[in-house]
Amino acid sequence: MRQITVNKNDADQRLDKFISKRFKTMPKALMYKYIRTKYIKVNGKKCEISTRLHEGDVITLYIRDEFFEEPEYDTYDFLKAPCKLDVVYEDENIILINKPTGLLCHPDETYHFDSLLARFQHYMYEKGEYDPKDENSFAPALANRIDRNTGGIVIGAKNAEALRVLNQKIKDREIKKYYLCMVHGVPKRKTALLSDFLVKNEKQNRVYVSSKKTPDSKTIKTRYTVLKTYGKMSLVEVELLTGRTHQIRAHMAYIGHPLVGDGKYGTNALNKDIPLKWQALCSYKLKFDFTTDSGSLDYLNGKEYKVDKVWFESYLKI
Repeated sequence: MRQITVNKNDADQRLDKFISKRFKTMPKALMYKYIRTKYIKVNGKKCEISTRLHEGDVITLYIRDEFFEEPEYDTYDFLKAPCKLDVVYEDENIILINKPTGLLCHPDETYHFDSLLARFQHYMYEKGEYDPKDENSFAPALANRIDRNTGGIVIGAKNAEALRVLNQKIKDREIKKYYLCMVHGVPKRKTALLSDFLVKNEKQNRVYVSSKKTPDSKTIKTRYTVLKTYGKMSLVEVELLTGRTHQIRAHMAYIGHPLVGDGKYGTNALNKDIPLKWQALCSYKLKFDFTTDSGSLDYLNGKEYKVDKVWFESYLKI
């Protein structure tokens, strides 16, 4: 028999979610059986998979010792990633990181121990703000993500409460995200709100935009403003009102102005003389615009943060 005391980062989640995160090798069917047969109890009483945990609760477990085995500190995968970050803003709850182009936010099938998430966790570990041995179920996490070949601001949550608030604010569109991009050509309208429909093709890792709604499509809304023109190119600020895969790249290409350097939604003919490895796109500014309760992050309301320099400026001399 062993006991776990619920800490602040474990609180306000369902028991089954906590158990799944704490004991990653435990099959779900076995977990449900343990709860049903009272091999797992909360505060000495029978519980349900949906039991909501509170700080200070004691979970008693009559389960096999093998599930408690923990890796040694030097085997944590995140320690194999660099720990240096380009920090735009940081406090005790959140961090705004300027992600470099070419870096994944989260691991994928080509993962080789380096991602923005791994770098963030390594950074927190080196600062003494995170140690897996001190946590039951929480690890520093990214609240949003941007494409591998897009640079700019990504939000990191240092604790569970901050992550919950950020996730809800992003869902409710109370965190405004602005991008800078270079597009081919000069849009006829200096500013516009584009509203169309997008379908994602998983196999092709590509999306398609149409003005007509289909059963598989999702609404996309993109507001853009032309800031300056450079001959046959334009510097454009984009505000995402929806957050779909490749939305900016596909939507701007759909209206005839693909991003400079974009080989997927642009054309080789347009990009052949452009010295860019990736599309000229940067998540350059965030604004916290809370209209509902924001709990421990209320102090961020109304604040705006942006990167000092857009990564593609030096390439295009803007």
